[in-house]
Amino acid sequence: MATSSVEQIAIIGFGEAGGIFAEDIARQGASVRVFDILLKSKQHRRGMLSRAKACGVEAADDLEHCICEAQIVISAVTASSSLAVAKEAAKSLRTGQIFLDINAVSPQTKRLAARYIAKSKAHFVESAVMAPVPPQRLKVPMLLGGPHAAEAGACLQALGMNARALSDEIGVASAVKMCRSVVMKGLEALAIECLFAARKYRAEEAVLESLAASYPGMGWDDDLPDYLVSRVAEHGRRRAAEMRQVAEALREVGVEPRMALATAHRHQQFVNQMAAKDLAFQDARPFSWKRLADALGRGARAGTRRKRR
Repeated sequence: MATSSVEQIAIIGFGEAGGIFAEDIARQGASVRVFDILLKSKQHRRGMLSRAKACGVEAADDLEHCICEAQIVISAVTASSSLAVAKEAAKSLRTGQIFLDINAVSPQTKRLAARYIAKSKAHFVESAVMAPVPPQRLKVPMLLGGPHAAEAGACLQALGMNARALSDEIGVASAVKMCRSVVMKGLEALAIECLFAARKYRAEEAVLESLAASYPGMGWDDDLPDYLVSRVAEHGRRRAAEMRQVAEALREVGVEPRMALATAHRHQQFVNQMAAKDLAFQDARPFSWKRLADALGRGARAGTRRKRR
C-alpha cells in the first residue's frame, strides 16, 4: 500500500484514544469512520453521534459498515474486548487491509488476535502506545510489531502519527509496554502508598525532601507526586486492568507477577475508595494529591469534584 493512498481509516472504539485519533486523522484530510458498541445504546447513541459530528467523522451503525472500505482499521477498545473485536472484524476484513491493534494487552493476546485476522488475509499489526494519548495526541510514541509493521509505520507516519516498526515478530512491542508498566504504574502505586501514609503522619514534606535528595532531578520536590497520583485518580480502573494484562505477560515467560498484581490491586482499591467517598477526578489545574488525600480522609471536596447524582 503506498502511503499516499491512505484515504480511508476505520476506528473501532470511540473512547478517549479512539476519539482523539479519529479527530486528528480527520484533520489530516483522511476520511474516518468510527464504530463503538455504545452507538447501539439508546442512552448513549445521541451523545456519540453528536461527538462524531463534532470530530468531523462518520459514525457507522455496525462493525462491518465501519471497516468495509478502510485501508487501515484501528482497534482501540478495552483490553477485555480486544479478542472478541478481532474475531468479529475478521469476518468483514479483506485481503490487504491493515488491522492495527493498539490495545494494552499481553503478547499472547496479541498473537491470538493475529490468528483471527490471518483468516481474513488482512495484515495484523500490533501497536504498543508508549505514553498517555491526550497530551501528545497523534504524536504519542507507538511501537509496531509484525511482518507488516514497516509498511504500517510508513502509512501512519504519512498521517502524522509517531509510529515506528520495532520488530517483525508479533509480541515484542507489547512486551516492551508490558514490562515498562511494571515500573511506571508500580511507581504510581508506591507513591500513593508512601505519600498518603506520610500525610497522615504529617511527615510528607520530610519524606519528599528525602526522596528528592536520593533521586535528584526526578521531580519529587516539584510536580511528580501530583502527576503520579493524578494518573491513578483519573484512569485507575483502566490501569488496573492493564496491570492484570501485565501479570499475564509475565506468567507467559515464567515470571511470578507479584508486583504487577499488587499494583493492579492498589490502583483498583484507590478508585474504589474515591467512589465510596463520592469523589471523581476533575481534569482541572492545579491538581493536588494532598487535597485528594485529605478528601479521602474526611470526605471533603478537594482537588476533585463530587459526582452528580
